[in-house]
Amino acid sequence: MAKLLVYFAHPGQRYSTVNRQMWKAAKALEGITCVDLYAEYPRFDINIDQEQERLRAHDVIVFQFPLFWYSTPSILKEWQDLVLEFGFAYGDGGDALAGKKMMLAVTAGGPEEAYDEGGYNHFRLRTLLTPLEQTARLCKMEFLAPYVLFASLKAKRQERVAPHVEGYRQLLEALRDDRFDDAAAVNSDTLSAETLPLRVTAHG
Repeated sequence: MAKLLVYFAHPGQRYSTVNRQMWKAAKALEGITCVDLYAEYPRFDINIDQEQERLRAHDVIVFQFPLFWYSTPSILKEWQDLVLEFGFAYGDGGDALAGKKMMLAVTAGGPEEAYDEGGYNHFRLRTLLTPLEQTARLCKMEFLAPYVLFASLKAKRQERVAPHVEGYRQLLEALRDDRFDDAAAVNSDTLSAETLPLRVTAHG
């Protein structure tokens, strides 16, 4: 089994229609470390030593968040700036994260067609997430295709929340149990509940 660490970053959880349910499903799983960044660091006073030890102790790092202005919520950027230090995550002697895996679980308010050259956002979502992908590369990590729910603001009335949350649960279990097809994920643009590359074991 892989040691899986899930970081959750959502400053307005009580207004969430999808992320709150995803987070509840993640916390219900055994053998997974779950960290709510806004709950743990309400004043952004991030404990660098603690976070670096968490990273050292896990094999797969998942960041769950809603897309805010084509990027992450602010606490996640603060976390990156402080925790991923030179000499720890990159640079001379900075190989603490080498060989680990990074994955994003993202909700986007706009529909999928909006994230295209012809859409009103002009860029594919994977392109907008390039800074995070390059962060993983600089840290010598393997970046897996993000798990995405587009048009998340309409998901509840379209009855898409439950399937997405169930897909997230299956995804986390597969990452934990080494049943996730990394090669397929690396070659995908984004993943959804319908396109998860899961391996079937001999026990089903």
